[in-house]
Amino acid sequence: MKAYLIDPEQQNIQHIDIASRDDLISHIGYETLETDSLGGNDTLYFDEECFLRGASGRFQIDKLIPVSGKGVIIGTDADGSLQDVTLSLDELKSRVQYL
Repeated sequence: MKAYLIDPEQQNIQHIDIASRDDLISHIGYETLETDSLGGNDTLYFDEECFLRGASGRFQIDKLIPVSGKGVIIGTDADGSLQDVTLSLDELKSRVQYL
């Protein structure tokens, strides 16, 4: 499935492919995943303990609570199953602020 990886340390966003929850963990770097809805079916996944770990780089999307470390944006359906992200890269870039 199509997704985006936000890397605040490098201050970039890139397209990635996700096949499973294990892929999310691999890209984020930790098994303790937390989510925030971005509206529609798109969801931000990040490390639940990101501030406790002292991960480098921070970002914020819209007025959501800031995230420390990497995040993945991917679509989810009503059952929580992963699906392609619907946001365009340009729209996401306009909503992300690096802190």
